[in-house]
Amino acid sequence: MPEFRETTLSNGLRVAAEIDGRGYSAAFGYFVRAGSRDEVDRESGLSHFLEHMMFKGTQLRSAADVNRELDELGGQSNAYTSEEQTVYYATVLPKFQDRLINLLTDMLSPTLDENEFTTERQVILEEIAKYEDQPPFGAFERAMEVHFGPRGLGRRILGTTESIKTMEVGTMRDYFNRRYRPENIVLAATGNIDFDALVAQVDQLTQGWSQRPESATPTSDPDGSVPSGISLEPRIVTSDAQQAYLVGISPGPSSTSDDRYATRALGSIMGDEGGSRLFWELIDSGRAEVATLWPHEFMNEGAWFTYMICAPEDAKSNRRLMQEIIQNTIDNGIKAEELKQTLSKATAGAIMQSERPSNRLFGIGSRWLTCREYLSTDDALDCLRSITIEDVEKAAKKYLTTDATEIIAAAEDAPAIH
Repeated sequence: MPEFRETTLSNGLRVAAEIDGRGYSAAFGYFVRAGSRDEVDRESGLSHFLEHMMFKGTQLRSAADVNRELDELGGQSNAYTSEEQTVYYATVLPKFQDRLINLLTDMLSPTLDENEFTTERQVILEEIAKYEDQPPFGAFERAMEVHFGPRGLGRRILGTTESIKTMEVGTMRDYFNRRYRPENIVLAATGNIDFDALVAQVDQLTQGWSQRPESATPTSDPDGSVPSGISLEPRIVTSDAQQAYLVGISPGPSSTSDDRYATRALGSIMGDEGGSRLFWELIDSGRAEVATLWPHEFMNEGAWFTYMICAPEDAKSNRRLMQEIIQNTIDNGIKAEELKQTLSKATAGAIMQSERPSNRLFGIGSRWLTCREYLSTDDALDCLRSITIEDVEKAAKKYLTTDATEIIAAAEDAPAIH
């Protein structure tokens, strides 16, 4: 059976590991409390930009060295940025534990070279442009901005063209020194790992992290203003859209809420890709290409999303039908067969996911970073199996009855949906 171990180093860095000697691989990741919600306007998009710069060289390795060594280890590696954290991770054979930890730890002390910064700025700008050109044309970002406000949780992960163009390397260095402190970071590990060797190595390699220069907290953004490059209009006009894209957002449970498992089950019953209520009524019938809903959990609050893609002329009637399906769930609840099917699928998925250390890594690291909590696979299965019809129906009445922010992305001549 897997064993969970954790420790906090003298510099404040936390190490959390789920150890399973039966595994054929080992996964490691640095989880940093640095996301878009931590930025101010002049830093908008900086967490994600900084993620890119971590691969651009250190005092010990050039950018080519970093990428060559990752390839030499023969595993899988990547990074991502969200509203609340930035993660750098890799999965390798257990024999490469020392080499990978040496590399990942060194990457978290980047040079942040100004020439590399200037070059990578163009990459980020192209990424923003590409994203805005693709469906649903920024509708999810607009929904977050309107619902949460354009700052905090509503701030765009990529930033805006305006914020990236005006960003300075000095601003990035200050942000790095402020957010990438050892007490703000968790090193998570899963699979066939040597925990004692891991702790000893990281303790030695990160001794200088606490000596990073102090960086002053930036001035808060002015209340009531809208950042440059941001619009809060509920309609996004895109000339080349052939379909209508509807995104709705309303409050949902947080990542520590007791409602979160029942709400996930509710989302599956109503909006799963196959066999859900929205699937049979809107997708299988040919009315819509996509019709789904789901909860998304953040540290201290959550969101409930709805999403539909259909022909513009069908958007109004499909929106009304979706609302009728939701209202029917609120009024009449769910069936025992629906819950049984959903829980069977969820438990099977959890068990199969647990077989790969790389899958377990993100849950272990994220929960230890945000709430210092460990959930084993058995704990998660117990939570799933304890869900009752009453729990799901209570969640429906709590989270489906609130007013939703709605965003539509469509061509200018598309019919109105209200």
